Amino acid sequence: MTTASKSGDAAAVTEAAKTVGPVPDAARARGRVNAVRGAVVDVRFDDAELPPINTALVVEWDRPEPLLLEVHSHLDLTTLRAVAFQATAGLSRGVAVRSTGGPLAVPVGEAVLGRLLDVTGNVRDLGPALPDDVPRRSIHALPPTLKTQNSATEVFETGIKVIDLLTPLAQGGKAAMFGGAGVGKTVLVMELINAMVEKYQGISVFAGIGERSREGHDLLTEMKSSVVLKRTVLVYGQMNEPPGARWRAPLTALTISEYFRDQKHQNVLLLMDNVFRFVQAGSEVSSLLGRLPSRVGYQPTLATEVAQLEERIASVAGAAVTSIQAVYVPADDFTDPAVTTISSHMDCVIVLSRQLASEGFYPAIDPLASSSMLLDPLVIGQEHYDIAEEVRETLARFKDLQDIISLLGVEELGVADRNIVKRARRLQRFLSQPFQVTEAFTGTPGVSVARADTLAGCRAILDGEADDWAESSLYMIGKFDDARAKEKAAADGGASP
Repeated sequence: MTTASKSGDAAAVTEAAKTVGPVPDAARARGRVNAVRGAVVDVRFDDAELPPINTALVVEWDRPEPLLLEVHSHLDLTTLRAVAFQATAGLSRGVAVRSTGGPLAVPVGEAVLGRLLDVTGNVRDLGPALPDDVPRRSIHALPPTLKTQNSATEVFETGIKVIDLLTPLAQGGKAAMFGGAGVGKTVLVMELINAMVEKYQGISVFAGIGERSREGHDLLTEMKSSVVLKRTVLVYGQMNEPPGARWRAPLTALTISEYFRDQKHQNVLLLMDNVFRFVQAGSEVSSLLGRLPSRVGYQPTLATEVAQLEERIASVAGAAVTSIQAVYVPADDFTDPAVTTISSHMDCVIVLSRQLASEGFYPAIDPLASSSMLLDPLVIGQEHYDIAEEVRETLARFKDLQDIISLLGVEELGVADRNIVKRARRLQRFLSQPFQVTEAFTGTPGVSVARADTLAGCRAILDGEADDWAESSLYMIGKFDDARAKEKAAADGGASP
C-alpha cells in the first residue's frame, strides 16, 4: 500500500471512529472482507470472537469516505453478514475490517439543532463540523416501559379544518397520512411544520426516508428562510443511498428525539416522510441477506421491524414525542401488508383520496375513511363530537346517493335528501383550505383556522344557513365569515348596474 493510501485509510478510520465513539482496544476485533454482494458484506474473523448483532464495523480501506457496516447475522463460527451504510463500490476481498465494540452512535443535543445529518450522524449541509465533545447515543434502544408512558389525551390543534374537526391529533400521539402518489402527503407534512411554528414550543426532528435530493434541497432552503431551522434537526437517508442507510435513517432521527425527551425533558415533534420507504429498504436488505420473502414479497420480519420503530415513539412524564408520518400507499391499495401493519400502531389515521384530489378538494382527506382515537366526547367535548358525527352522517348519506344522482338527477330525490346533498356539497367545499406552502403556486394566501371557528362554520352549514349561497363562496376559504363576505360581495356585484 502506498503512503497516500495509508494516510487516506487513516483519515477514513478516524472519521468512522467519531461515529461510534471511543472503544477499548480489547473490543476491537479484526477481520477481513470475505464476500461482497451489493450492500451486504460477509466478514471473516479467524482470530477473534464474532461481534454481537447490531455492532458497527469499520472497513479500513483506502478511500477518503469511511465505510461503516452493521452486523445482522452470524453465518458460522468465524463468518458474519453485515449491511453497509455507504456505497461499497470498489470494495474487494481481503480488506481489513475492525469491530467498534458497540452499535452505531450518532450525535445528539443542542449542537445538532439547525443541521442536516445523514444516517451515521455526519453533517451534510456544507456547514462547519460538529464539536468533538458532542454527546452520542446508540441508534438501538428499548422503548419506555408501559408504567413510565403517558397516555395521549390532549388535543394537538393544527389549524387545518378537516383534521381538527374529524381526525384530531393527540399531543404525544402518532398520526399517519396514507395516500398514493401525487395526492398531497408531503405538502400536508410541510403545512403542518409551518402551522406549528408559532403554536408549538419544542424541538422538531424531520426524517427524510428515501426522499429525492430535490425534495431535501427544497425543504432545507425553505427552512433556512424562516425561523424553523433553529429548532429543527434534519436527518436524511436519500433515495440514491444504499438500502442500509434508508433503513436506519428513522432510527437516527428517533435517537435524537429520545435525547431531547429523556435528557432535556422537552416536547418533540417527529416528522417522517416516507415510512413506506423504510419498509421498502428493509425488504431490499432482507432479500440481500437471503431471507425468503413473505406476503406480497415483503420481508418476513415486517411486523417486527415496524414495531421496533413505532413502539419507541412514546411520551413519558414531563415530555411528549408527537409523531406525524407520511405513508405511501402502493397502487392505492390500502390492503397492502405494509400499510395495514403501519396503521395498526397509529392513534390517528388520515387517508388521502385520489378522487377528492382530482375534483380539486385540497387537502384531499377522505372524511369517511379517516379516523382518530381522540374523536370521543370525553376528550374533545360533547359539542365537537356531535358536530363531527353529523358531518360524517351527512357526507356518508351523500355518498350513498351518488349513484341515484348520476342516473336520475338531484330532482328525483325527496326534500330531505335534496337538503342533505346541498349541505354535503357545501361541507366538502368548506373543509377545503389554502395552504401557506402552496401560496407561491396558487397565488392564494394560506390560512390557519381555530377549532372553534371550524365548529361554528360546520354548525351553520348543517343548520342550513348557507343553503341559498353559491357553492363557490365556501371553496378554499378560512372561517365561515370569509364565505359570508364572499357571498355578500358577489350579491352586491350582481346587484350593481
